Amino acid sequence: MARVKPLADLIEACIGPAFAAQGFASTDILAAWPEIVGERLGRACQPVKLEWPRRPRGEANGRTESGTLVVRVEGAFALELQHLVPVVIQRINAHYGWACVGRIVMKQGRVQSGRRRTVPPTIDSARRGEIALAVSRIEEHGLRDALDRLGIAVIASEPPRR
Repeated sequence: MARVKPLADLIEACIGPAFAAQGFASTDILAAWPEIVGERLGRACQPVKLEWPRRPRGEANGRTESGTLVVRVEGAFALELQHLVPVVIQRINAHYGWACVGRIVMKQGRVQSGRRRTVPPTIDSARRGEIALAVSRIEEHGLRDALDRLGIAVIASEPPRR
């Protein structure tokens, strides 16, 4: 019997290469971002990539220079982040335990939130009754609920009857 693996181990293997292409050593910066910058600022900005300084060929000493973190930030929060840059750099470096970030560059743009805001569709009670009657004969609860939601979404997207 196969041993159960934590989801975090599987996700790292899947999206780790994409993060590495953006300069991140691991995926945990996005997960830890609200803890690093605070909940309020974490909703208005997010790290995009970490740019490391180029080293001349042949220079392979153990010294590592700090990188530049590119952060996407929404509108008015850019000014707030600009004032908090020294604190954010300090928190990032404390999180990782070494001075990995020396500078932050901001790019304005929309920040993708983890949660999608959905407004429940509104339909009249007669149409709602038609949907409930149509799915009532289905015995499996999960399938019945899914088809009920689908029916509501389809009816709600139709233009109103005249």
